[in-house]
Amino acid sequence: MDFQTGPIRDASRAGDYGRVIELTRKAQQMTQTALGQALGLSQSAVSRLERRGHGDYGTNILEAAAAHLAIPLALVGLADGRPQGQVDGADDMYRRTLLGGAVAAAAAPVLSPSAPAGATEATSGQAAALRLSTSAYRRLDGSTPSRDLYDTVESHIRLTQTITRSAGGDADRARLAAVGSEAASFAGWLAWDKGDHGSARSWYGAAIKAAKSAGNPLLAAYQTGTLAQFEAHAGNGVEALNLARRARRTIEDRRPAVADAWLSSVEALGHAAAGDRRAADKALTMSRAAAEALTTEEPPPWPWVFSFTPDKVAACRVTCGARLGLSDWVIGDDVEALATGHAKQRALLMLDIAAGYLTAGRVDAAFALASRALDAGLTYRSGRIVERARAVRRRLTTASPPKAARDFDERLHGVYL
Repeated sequence: MDFQTGPIRDASRAGDYGRVIELTRKAQQMTQTALGQALGLSQSAVSRLERRGHGDYGTNILEAAAAHLAIPLALVGLADGRPQGQVDGADDMYRRTLLGGAVAAAAAPVLSPSAPAGATEATSGQAAALRLSTSAYRRLDGSTPSRDLYDTVESHIRLTQTITRSAGGDADRARLAAVGSEAASFAGWLAWDKGDHGSARSWYGAAIKAAKSAGNPLLAAYQTGTLAQFEAHAGNGVEALNLARRARRTIEDRRPAVADAWLSSVEALGHAAAGDRRAADKALTMSRAAAEALTTEEPPPWPWVFSFTPDKVAACRVTCGARLGLSDWVIGDDVEALATGHAKQRALLMLDIAAGYLTAGRVDAAFALASRALDAGLTYRSGRIVERARAVRRRLTTASPPKAARDFDERLHGVYL
């Protein structure tokens, strides 16, 4: 569906988000009753929403409607998965899937009116509820230890699998499989944050398998690229590069521009993990050029809901520099400004910067920054952050460590997550 031109775009620019919802709903041959059931509203409430015109809208309703109808969030007045004006603090993974409503619509064609209406509307409502639950858990990730979320998310995935198995038709199962892919990917992120790499690989593999079952090459490519990113951070450069190439082949000439920009950054991480500075630099150059060519006015296609900007490429360069031991890639006057997102995301980038400081011989500055990052790791009981902090400490191999390093050792001593 083309959101870039026509009446939907005009309605969005006029601030008539109800009209955006109405036009999209009708284009998908969905009744007000069906949409209401998915959102937990009556038919008359949906009618009032669509007739509201240029006025005040509840952001929760806009989020839910955008989720169910696969409307880019910017078209209903929401920026990057958040109400406009909200302080920037959500991490990229959360923004990417805050409301993965496009999962269902992108995963399978909208059912025709001849399909059994009862089964269609029931499954549609279930998919919307499951997507919103995944989004709620993602929202908690920024302020809750992954260990506290993990068991609940596992139960959520089992429920999604049970509902998928009982779905009546292929289109319904495809829609729910895409929802399950998103949830499995989040479980992989939680396992990774806990430091459980085996479970993380298993969940990311399940996310790819579910995306393929959904019949959505774009989603499958995204999940494959996410696994590639994980493997690069885990130090498996060759595997990361193979997965990134597989992701490109999955969508071939249908690859959107944002996918090229993002996958090039993933490949840069893979080359860095493999110790290939020249190839990493080349991939970063390609990623930066692609990111600069993207327009910020138009929302990227799902699942690339987040904006991929040159700043993200700069942050990736810091990470690559830390892996390669290149302090000139890491140290800069404004490099700490790249550490955006929630506390766990900032901590990981700060540890990369600390590694660069160590390479440059700035030991006190390195451990001051690493200590700040470790605070976040201990607060959120993040195994990934703590292990990364230990890796930074191992870079200093002197027989007589300075006081800053000894103090850091004291903090790390006895930490078991």
